Amino acid sequence: MKTHFFSGIRPFSALIEACWKERYTSQRLLKDTIAGITVGIIAIPLAMALAIASGVAPQYGLYTSAVAGIAIALCGGSRFSVSGPTAAFVVILYPVSQQFGLAGLLIATLMSGLLLIIMGLARLGRLIEFIPLPVTLGFTSGIAITIGTMQIKDFFGLHTAPLPEHYLGKVAGLLSAMPTVTFADTLVGILTLGVLLYWPRLGIRLPPHLPELLAGVAVMWVLWALGLPAATIGSRFSYLLADGTHGQGIPAILPHWLLPWQLPGADGAPVALSWQTVSALLPAGQHVLVTDIPFQPLKTLARANVLPIPGRLSFCSTLPQALALLPSSPAIEASPVAQSH
Repeated sequence: MKTHFFSGIRPFSALIEACWKERYTSQRLLKDTIAGITVGIIAIPLAMALAIASGVAPQYGLYTSAVAGIAIALCGGSRFSVSGPTAAFVVILYPVSQQFGLAGLLIATLMSGLLLIIMGLARLGRLIEFIPLPVTLGFTSGIAITIGTMQIKDFFGLHTAPLPEHYLGKVAGLLSAMPTVTFADTLVGILTLGVLLYWPRLGIRLPPHLPELLAGVAVMWVLWALGLPAATIGSRFSYLLADGTHGQGIPAILPHWLLPWQLPGADGAPVALSWQTVSALLPAGQHVLVTDIPFQPLKTLARANVLPIPGRLSFCSTLPQALALLPSSPAIEASPVAQSH
């Protein structure tokens, strides 16, 4: 029996086993490169979409995926567990960002990461075995229903006022906005969803996210040519740089290094780091922690970057399809994300 507190901690274990203890050939590097690029292409729109759904600008999803993908791939213990923003957090992060702003969201994220580190060092990850399966199924089903409801607004291009916090209020607000359906947005949504659902039936060994993305881009070009533009990142989001430069879409430069409490809160002013602030955000940090436990008990190295970073199950399933062999493929996956902004 191991008695030392840190005896079970093995950082870089996957990287050491795959690239040091085993022979890493050029053929394996090629397969990992293909897998990393494939998943990276999927990660770009997914990271932006989940950032938007969480109530923040899309560039924060890119920052998170780029940094976390590299850090966790190099420092983690799994060859295929790709880390990135996951849809399960949207339900928790959206009300936090609306109530406390970006600064509060990052502070809550940082607190949840610290709690996860403590739980990992205390060997509490094994407690996940005692959570009944119906609890996990109900948890994931409830999140799926909530997230699906939240996407109706963008799927149909609805013009709505800020939706209430409670679910039934959201449904009522969406139903009342149905007369504002936008044809172009709805067409893009139906086409991409159809490709995503029916592509696997073709039996082609290619993740459906790639043809879905290409189909969405193609129909967007056609709509723009016909004078029916759909909503885009550039039309919906804007930014203001430190030098006063204002632009549309995503900034073309890297962000400045700022601590979470130096960023604007819900009122636009920096959040004062105090015990009162921490006490107000602690329940949010605990909710983020509870949301993460069913997916990945200890994914904490990049937890303080922008958004929570659990193991992304869809990414993990895509990597083997794309020939991934080693943890270098998740690191390569983060490269196109880092270059995309």
